[in-house]
Amino acid sequence: MSTPQSMVKQADNLRKQLEVHNYHYYVLDDPIIADQEYDQLLTQLIALEQQYPDLKTIDSPTQRVGAAPLSVFQSVPHLQRMYSLANAFTEEAIQAFDKRVRDKLACSTEMEYVCEPKLDGLAVNCIYEQGLLVRAMTRGDGTVGEDITQNVRTIGGVPLRLRTRHPPDRVEVRGEVFMSKQGFERLNAQALEVGDKPFANPRNAAAGSLRQLDSTITARRPLHIYGYGLGVFEGGAMPASQMEILQLLQTWGFPVNGETQLAQGIAQCYQYYQALAVRREQLAYEIDGVVYKVNDCSWQQRLGYVARAPRWALAHKYPAREATTQLTQVDFQVGRTGVLTPVARLVPVAIGGVMVANATLHNMEEINRKDIRIGDWVIVRRAGDVIPEVIKPIMEKRGPDTLAIRLPDSCPACHAAIVKHPGLVAVHCVAGLACKAQLKAAIKHFVSRKALDIHGLGDKIVSQLIASGLVSNVADIYQLSYEQLLALDRFAEKSAQKLIDSIQAKQHVPFARFLYALGISGVGEMTAQKLAEHFLTMTALMAADKEALMAIDDVGPIVAEEIVDFFKDKSNQRSLQQLFTLGVQIAPPSQSKPGTALAGLTFVITGSLQHYTREQIKLLLNTHGANVTSAVSKNTDYLLVGTSPGSKYDNAKKLGVKILKESELDILLNK
Repeated sequence: MSTPQSMVKQADNLRKQLEVHNYHYYVLDDPIIADQEYDQLLTQLIALEQQYPDLKTIDSPTQRVGAAPLSVFQSVPHLQRMYSLANAFTEEAIQAFDKRVRDKLACSTEMEYVCEPKLDGLAVNCIYEQGLLVRAMTRGDGTVGEDITQNVRTIGGVPLRLRTRHPPDRVEVRGEVFMSKQGFERLNAQALEVGDKPFANPRNAAAGSLRQLDSTITARRPLHIYGYGLGVFEGGAMPASQMEILQLLQTWGFPVNGETQLAQGIAQCYQYYQALAVRREQLAYEIDGVVYKVNDCSWQQRLGYVARAPRWALAHKYPAREATTQLTQVDFQVGRTGVLTPVARLVPVAIGGVMVANATLHNMEEINRKDIRIGDWVIVRRAGDVIPEVIKPIMEKRGPDTLAIRLPDSCPACHAAIVKHPGLVAVHCVAGLACKAQLKAAIKHFVSRKALDIHGLGDKIVSQLIASGLVSNVADIYQLSYEQLLALDRFAEKSAQKLIDSIQAKQHVPFARFLYALGISGVGEMTAQKLAEHFLTMTALMAADKEALMAIDDVGPIVAEEIVDFFKDKSNQRSLQQLFTLGVQIAPPSQSKPGTALAGLTFVITGSLQHYTREQIKLLLNTHGANVTSAVSKNTDYLLVGTSPGSKYDNAKKLGVKILKESELDILLNK
């Protein structure tokens, strides 16, 4: 039975009313009806859509209540990389930032900056096609994030459709999801009422809410969002300035932070920083600093990026929050590279909304310089509002029973000898992977999200595998069998098979990730990427000498020596050979291939593909030098067609665009 036209009009009218009220509530912060009236309108729309299911649309306000639970979050690539921000803590540091900006632009006048609060939340990336929200994801490692579309749809401030008649073909909107102080207190009060564990702080609460597999739970959490930037922008005129970006986002229906201001010169930036510090506690949300961004977008492009951060933006952090407590004990932890790090055990104390019971003491030289002793009352702070550290002892409160902190005679994990190399502060255990603490840390690093990303190998499982003798190096992970896992505690049939499947799924590894996973001292993500792009193969890298390595940006003499020593080590050579024998294959870094059959061609995709996700095929085509757009035009070379193609298929036929099946694309790629 077809839906009566009167019901179609009524549903459309209700949706428009609710969209207007959402805009007034979330964007303008000026509601024009009471919550009860809004709920009545929403209830009417829900009833209509239940009675006539074909009235339900993907951008209907009723879709904010959540959907069926997921089994796992899928990893998906960003269309354009999401960067982090460089941090500064002093006035001198921001002066230096301003000088770098003006020197690089050869600008002698004062720079115009946009100043905005740095919210203590979680960055998300929302992708819109033809104005419709089609995907949302976490920042992840900046290149790949987790698909949290269902959860982001439940956030009232996120428009399910952009408020414009002329949306860009495709756009990435970056925003910060956060929980207000009031919402956080209300959520914790509810948790305590039912006997649940409260969240430590609003950021943890927001992050935990966004990572619920059941989006109906997310829908019940008091989450908010502020839009702050754009990524990919196709099919429209990109705003000329950062302020224009914020104005556009607000026009589209995204809330933006009302505390944002323009500043003429770095001195006004510092005035903004100081003024906001005075009002910090009165803000409705937590912040840990302010952000300065060059306003002119063309200048942003000229300034570009370094490593993981833009040159045109800076986070000016507020001083770390501090508290006083007593140091009761010191333990020495052994890290992945064998370094012994002293950790202070404290009488638990709340700092910035987080209970702190442990704090780093860095190293013995730092302990001796500060004269810290067991039993001292100490000042502890969360450096950058994150990592707790002991700042100094309070001498006035020192009692007669305090004890000096002494370095252990041997490794606390394996009792092997410890050494301090000349010129270095750190003390190392000499046992290497024969030390179970180093082995455990190395394996956890090898399987971590930014390395091989093997799910199911958490702290306790890794400890159990080492204790049972099943794993003595990273290569042993690939020899684990279903039967061996079943014989261990913590494993049932389903969990054992799931871990085996997860390991086997990671046999084809991108070169840069593999290098990072090896845990070579000084080789982080960016250095691993540069090494992979330069040497292309493991054979070439292993044969490189110190001079060849130092020819690469960011590789200095110390890191170059670490790399050479790593590959000279016989045990490392055996582990690598074992990995390759067990079937681990290293995928070379993607290289743009301007000579391929696809270089310079423009593709549009429609329908559901069998062997690729949309993001995978777009990245693959881009790698081969092709362009991917969202709308068919006379400039389109190929329409890639999957099952159930839409109107793009009809448009392509009318314009004479070549239709390409997935199997035919594989033939082109093989060329």
